[in-house]
Amino acid sequence: MLTRLEVDGFKNLLDLDIEFGPFTCIAGENGVGKSNVFDAIEFLSLLSSNPLMEAAHMVRSAGERGSGDPADLFWRGSDREQRRMRFAAEMIIPAEVHDDFGREARASITFVRYEVEVGYERPRGRDKSGGIVLVRESMTPIRIGQAHHHLRFPHSKKNFRDSVVSGRRAAAFISTEVRDGEAVIEIHQDGGSRGRPKPASAARAPATVLSTITGADNPTILAARREMQSWRRLALEPTSLRAADRYSDLRRLTAAGRHLPATLHRVANRQCQNADGNSDADETYARIAARLGALSGVGARRVRVDENDTNELFTLMVTELNGIELPAQALSEGTLRFLALAVLESDPDESGLLCMEEPENGIHPANVSEMVELLRDLAVDPELPVADDNPGRQVIVNTHSPALVQHIHPDELLVAKSSVRCERDGMPERVLRLLPSADGWRGPHSEVGIATRLDLVPYLTTAVGTQLSLDDYGLEAQTA
Repeated sequence: MLTRLEVDGFKNLLDLDIEFGPFTCIAGENGVGKSNVFDAIEFLSLLSSNPLMEAAHMVRSAGERGSGDPADLFWRGSDREQRRMRFAAEMIIPAEVHDDFGREARASITFVRYEVEVGYERPRGRDKSGGIVLVRESMTPIRIGQAHHHLRFPHSKKNFRDSVVSGRRAAAFISTEVRDGEAVIEIHQDGGSRGRPKPASAARAPATVLSTITGADNPTILAARREMQSWRRLALEPTSLRAADRYSDLRRLTAAGRHLPATLHRVANRQCQNADGNSDADETYARIAARLGALSGVGARRVRVDENDTNELFTLMVTELNGIELPAQALSEGTLRFLALAVLESDPDESGLLCMEEPENGIHPANVSEMVELLRDLAVDPELPVADDNPGRQVIVNTHSPALVQHIHPDELLVAKSSVRCERDGMPERVLRLLPSADGWRGPHSEVGIATRLDLVPYLTTAVGTQLSLDDYGLEAQTA
């Protein structure tokens, strides 16, 4: 779970410092840089598995401008000779993970802060080498006694915090120091002072140190890597969602929505029978059908996965109220996306961070409230222990839709604004700011200000002739 993100020097993110809870909605106009927050999260996740240059090319990046130049990831107003990007992530990590060889690894502490700084070197020399370089990297523990200062969203200490924050550690897991003018990154064993640190030159590192940890010898760093690898950016698209699956296909939903039938089949048949002797598959199908049935204009009575043994295919089927059974291909795009999220919500093996842009796309306005409720249910309930029936999932969405923001609680809302900053060459550059609601848990601690009533009004107005109560936000609006 990503509880805090700090970014400086990435695209239009300067001195950005955000605290996240289980469910967060970032609302703002198009073009202010909301998606850049997701890009920063994605870049961090990619750095946990890929070399620096590959991660820079894979993130939604420079390719949008057609150049494919990793330099475009850096703040455009920075000194071209000393470009730097700095990231910090405070996160709750899994207590137990498996390494690349299947061995179990147990983290010595489950709340850590990871920092990484990268720079850009212009191509030089005969081989014209250059690109993204590692400058500094560290990972330090957040002690149990300090956890409440870092987890400020409303939650139960006894049920939630005590179930996810554990272990004791004072020393760093990864540190950087300068020796003879060169940055040296060291890996420290989980045992603390026992054993010699493993040094590596930052200047010659093709990847982050964290990304190189594949074995159980460094379990806490490995657990942090697994957590970052679980951060996903969903971009559910209809062609993928409508496709049938072979029996041999992957049984996990991809970021685009591929393998929906196979995923539902796995989730529904996770256990053949529950304690009452009833079929878990039938209960799972009924629960997802009820979700769909709550949507206005959908009228789903039953959901199931058809198993075609002849062709070895899984096909997702939906029965309408009139008794007609149709394949998923017949559903609208918005309904398919809703169905995919309902399947994820029922999957106890789906954990980590899910980012999604404009989840209201394709959803009838009358069903936006059901979408928001589903997104909340996707996220972990911070009043309960993390378990199979309350997986450690986190959800962050962005939107520019007033229809969706009207259903967002102040605790869940960040308003995206842009401010103009003049750089040394006198050229104005726009910087993203994320402002919390004064009535939310972030408000009293915000160092960048809070969303004013004028900031909120554009997202909390309705059609002419209707009236909307905005009591939760401390104001009332009326259109005439």
